[in-house]
Amino acid sequence: MPDRTGITAHPLRGALLQEAHARPFESLQAPLRVTHLVLHTGTSGRSDEVAHVASLCRDLGVDAPDADASHFIVEARGCRVRWERHTEFSTYTIFANGAESQPFAEPAIACLPARWLPGLPGELLAAMHVTLLGAGAISDDTASLGRYLQADSLAGSECAGGAASVWTDFLADTDGFLRFLVLDHSLSAPQAGRLVQRLLELETYRFMALLGFPLARELAPDITEMENRLGALMDQLATVSELADERELLSSLSGLSARVERLMARTNFRFSATQAYGTLVRRRLGALRERRIEGVSTLDEFMERRLAPALDTCVHMGDRLERISSRVSRAANLLRTRVDVALEAQNRDLLDSMNRRARLQLRLQETVEGLSVVILSYYAVSLAGYAFKGMASMGWLLHPERATALSIPVIAVTVAVGIRQVRRRVTRADANVG
Repeated sequence: MPDRTGITAHPLRGALLQEAHARPFESLQAPLRVTHLVLHTGTSGRSDEVAHVASLCRDLGVDAPDADASHFIVEARGCRVRWERHTEFSTYTIFANGAESQPFAEPAIACLPARWLPGLPGELLAAMHVTLLGAGAISDDTASLGRYLQADSLAGSECAGGAASVWTDFLADTDGFLRFLVLDHSLSAPQAGRLVQRLLELETYRFMALLGFPLARELAPDITEMENRLGALMDQLATVSELADERELLSSLSGLSARVERLMARTNFRFSATQAYGTLVRRRLGALRERRIEGVSTLDEFMERRLAPALDTCVHMGDRLERISSRVSRAANLLRTRVDVALEAQNRDLLDSMNRRARLQLRLQETVEGLSVVILSYYAVSLAGYAFKGMASMGWLLHPERATALSIPVIAVTVAVGIRQVRRRVTRADANVG
């Protein structure tokens, strides 16, 4: 519909304008506790999630989300719950203000009704606690941090231009939650919101990226076996000569091609998603603007050491499948060409044989036509002789033998011309039908 300028707007213009502000960063201040849950839901089931969030809203006495909502924020009882629906996963983030007796002792998830959590649709993939504290709340030396995180796996860095320091061990606690400790040196509320959001997204996308790694390891033996099988078939291709053997080899290549295509259909989405999520992880790491803290690994270093090999494995397996598919296609095309050439040679020989038979039939037909002229002429002359004799007995003809002799060439020519005319009419009718 036209806007106030009179220009007709694109039907998606409003949605695209709203998309930039659809999921804004939170404004956060220390002390704060955050719990983040990532559930793998696939590409369907949004209605179940909306219904489950609506049940929480009823328990807390707040308004429920719309039936077509893809994100929603619930605020009640000193906590805030943010639900977001993505392409193949959903996230639930719980924010709770106030300090704990010690970091991670009273996580934000404790604010939610215990009976509500087990009914979350989907399968839990990633879970983490984030504690945001003022810089003076605890000591940030590695010995003190070892009380809350595993000292031998500690990773940390200064982020947001030195306005905060982030610490984690990338290990799950007894409840299966990863822990991030953020010490606020001089963060503004929007900065704190962006920093926490990037940490949550970093772990979310890291887990989503790693979904393709078990699949890549599972497929490795099959891909190796198919490569060996293709090599053996290519060796046969170089030595096979009989048409029957070529057809059997082509059938084997077709079966291998179908097997490769099935694997590609099974893995293409997952490996492509792995690459996309890996790119997002690296972008979130870059957005942290890390600065090294001497003696510990940065988050970027830990990710590159652990995540990069897994991503490279997925990319390598996808490339191997693509190469096998291309090689099988080339081999099948080459063999199909050889089979086609052999069949064309057989067809040529068959056509030559048919031509020879046609020529023999033509000669035989010409021979039969000559004999037919002789036979028909003989009977026609005999009939003419009887007629002449009858005419002689009635006095109409004096010499019937002479008349019979003179009729022989006339009858022979007439019969020959008649047979030729009949053959021409038959040939012309056959040509018209063809």
